[in-house]
Amino acid sequence: MKNIAVFCGASAGADPLYAEAAAKLGHYLAANHLRLIYGGGSVGLMGVVADAVLAHGGQVTGVIPDFLVRKEVGHRGLSECIITQTMHERKMHMAERADAFVVLPGGLGTMDELFEIMTWAQLQLHAKPIGLLNAGGFFDPLVRLLEHFVQQGFVSEKSCRLLQLADDPATLLACLAALPGNPLPERIDERA
Repeated sequence: MKNIAVFCGASAGADPLYAEAAAKLGHYLAANHLRLIYGGGSVGLMGVVADAVLAHGGQVTGVIPDFLVRKEVGHRGLSECIITQTMHERKMHMAERADAFVVLPGGLGTMDELFEIMTWAQLQLHAKPIGLLNAGGFFDPLVRLLEHFVQQGFVSEKSCRLLQLADDPATLLACLAALPGNPLPERIDERA
């Protein structure tokens, strides 16, 4: 694993613990020479994790749609910035460049990214590890919801096992590194 895609909120959230977790993850990535691939924002947890990687000498690739750059939420100090036309393109670039995915607390956009990458794994479009950094138990309700989906016959237990869960970056990244992974095809059919 060399490139870690991080999905997280464009808001810092209600609990300062979320920003602390984002900063700790960024420090860990930089200290372990892991490149951050993320949504390119300067705000919220996105900005916190990117700033932490950069402050500790790490490399950051931001992938951001043009309309968000024009709203002036794009981070201006990145190692690399890729500007896309659409949100779909953004997710595609992030997925192609990533060796693994880490999800921090976030809102609808973060959940969209998580469920899309899980769906692609379920459809065997990739076999890259996916982890939830469970800061302050943020993802506990989601885990219960996924268990409910399994109980009701809408999601297989195998699909739920795609997710690794830990409350600190070192443990989570160690779990992800221990899993086998395969690269994505050249391009994923967005209709899948």
